[in-house]
Amino acid sequence: MRTGVLNLAWLAALLWCAVAGAQPAHLLWPDGAPGSERRHGEAEKVVDTYVSNIHDPSLTVVPADPRHANGAAVVIAPGGGHRMLVWMNEGMVAARALNRVGVTAFVLKYRLARDPGSSYSIERDAVADMRRAVRWVRAHAEDFKIDPDRVGVMGFSAGGELATLVADHAGPALTGKVDAVDRYNARPDFQVLVYPGPLGVPATAASGAPPAFIVSGSNDTCCTPPSIALYQQLIAAGVSAELHLYADTGHAFNMGQRSERLSDAHWPDRLADWLADGGWLVPGGGKAGVPSPANAK
Repeated sequence: MRTGVLNLAWLAALLWCAVAGAQPAHLLWPDGAPGSERRHGEAEKVVDTYVSNIHDPSLTVVPADPRHANGAAVVIAPGGGHRMLVWMNEGMVAARALNRVGVTAFVLKYRLARDPGSSYSIERDAVADMRRAVRWVRAHAEDFKIDPDRVGVMGFSAGGELATLVADHAGPALTGKVDAVDRYNARPDFQVLVYPGPLGVPATAASGAPPAFIVSGSNDTCCTPPSIALYQQLIAAGVSAELHLYADTGHAFNMGQRSERLSDAHWPDRLADWLADGGWLVPGGGKAGVPSPANAK
């Protein structure tokens, strides 16, 4: 039986779903997301542990145990090829793994550009949801007892594309109706990219990009080349980055529970090490020499 952060987090997530049921979702735009107002309130589609037909982007809060919470927060974007969300294995299990190192997690439901019949785009709508999520977490930092200067993003596959598009690219100027949440900075303080898709790799990584932890499998022909390219760009730009490539491993190993290899089954432990080394798990901490985004109050 596997030990460490992964196995305990997986079992905890299963128990949480069985006992506590679904956590309440916090809508990112209570009156409807920009461009989706006409479908505001439409039911999501849930098949097994996969979610689609998302028109009201939201965050599900998975708080760390107050006895161990350290004030760090991470917005998690599950993968699913922009057709669905792998809600359990790349959402709730990841959240519980982060909880075990004192991090409060916010699992994001974002609009899906490749859901059959979708009118959304990745760059316009899904990325807007991710930026709004980071802003929302900072705007509600006091409510959840988190540090607005230690807010990271974590994305799997398609969700990793959103994480890089928000972390490594300058955001567009806000247009249309702007509210109090929009006053907060959308650039995360750190990024965790789990076999991220190719869309998020910029032509030139921003020198002001936040520190990055990247993990992929050597047999993943889709997402390992962009993972390597992004790592090289970040290093060339002077950004702190760490890359883990696991031998004989393909795509979608989730938090390790879909792999029989001990090395990549325990990659969440390496993430915990990286978070600790970067100072993200202690109040007032953060990567030395890397300025944290200024947050409006």
